[in-house]
Amino acid sequence: MPIALLALAIGAFGIGTTEFVMMGVLPEAAADFGVSIPAAGYLISAYALGVVVGAPLLTVFAVRLPRKTMLMSMMVLFIAGNALFALAPNHEFGVFFRFLAGLPHGAFFGAGAVVASSLVGAGEKAKAVSMMFMGLTLANVIGVPLGTLLGQQVGWRATFLLVALIGAAALMSIAKLVPHQGRPAEASLRGELAAFRRPQVWLALAIVTFGLGGGFACLSYVTPMMTDVAGFQPATVTLLLSLAGLGMTLGNFLGGRLADRAPMPALCGALFGLGTVLTAFTVTAHSKIGAAITIFLVGVAAFMVGPILQARVMEKAGGSPSLVSAAVQSAFNIANSIGAYLGGLVIAGGMGLVAPNWVGALLAALGLGLAAVSAGLDRRENVTLAEEAAALVDAEPGALAPTGRA
Repeated sequence: MPIALLALAIGAFGIGTTEFVMMGVLPEAAADFGVSIPAAGYLISAYALGVVVGAPLLTVFAVRLPRKTMLMSMMVLFIAGNALFALAPNHEFGVFFRFLAGLPHGAFFGAGAVVASSLVGAGEKAKAVSMMFMGLTLANVIGVPLGTLLGQQVGWRATFLLVALIGAAALMSIAKLVPHQGRPAEASLRGELAAFRRPQVWLALAIVTFGLGGGFACLSYVTPMMTDVAGFQPATVTLLLSLAGLGMTLGNFLGGRLADRAPMPALCGALFGLGTVLTAFTVTAHSKIGAAITIFLVGVAAFMVGPILQARVMEKAGGSPSLVSAAVQSAFNIANSIGAYLGGLVIAGGMGLVAPNWVGALLAALGLGLAAVSAGLDRRENVTLAEEAAALVDAEPGALAPTGRA
């Protein structure tokens, strides 16, 4: 694999850390700003909103920029957003700076996925994309636990200053390691928007939204499940979250490799596995060993889906992959919101702390159904192409015949 992928992975590590570490230091930030925990929750929502807004907006704005320039620009904005958040004088400014920090998230991954796939041959594109996303999954294993510990011991502001430094390291790595690719001559706003006329692109985004929404319905409430149902001590939850992060890392690794060999069978298998594991979690959540094993498997199944669909949506976009690739990140964060909302709804309805797993299983089943529709369209397109090729041969029988000339 090209060493340039390391630079992209460092950027992904920083982005993954800033996205999820806020949950770990939320009490410290709430106390510092003098607001309640629910009010401090806007610091999480503001980041997610920044991702959803920034992914298409910044990609459209910079569609004709060289992709290396695009990546570096997004890292500069990422550094500024996190550094300003670490220095925020009050809660209102904090919410705004978190929104600012979220803006480059989707655009970075969108451009990064295109760059990663361009660095390798046809049979390794999804694998290359998964190597970049490995930084995102490792953030849940290393960055989030260490950032949470730093925030608890030194202060939450130190955590986000460290994140800004990680962004600076990513910026220097991209400048040094990612080759200049020139201005994408074929790129245009009209071409990027035209990709959204393709049903397969919308199907892929819907599978991300609902399929991964199933995983987030569970993961959003895994802490109370582990403490109040499985019986773990609160101090152990960080280790359990790291275990889930290891599962995500393995799932991302497997998804990237399977996507280059058999993408649709791998996608359907991952979604079926996610639904099965979430259903089992309604039972295994009552056992410490069972819960620990199952949360690892939830991470594996859920994050197998990501690199497969990232590669698929770029393939279906044809020659204009940047905007739809960035849109995957918007869909990812919408999945997070939908899963968390529906999971919270069933808990509030008195169905218990394991009820989000049932919601997740149903969402995974919906994602699997959409994947089956997408696979059916693939088969129909292949049949149509075969029929057109056969008709062309029949219409020009001499086209393939030898001419007899030397």
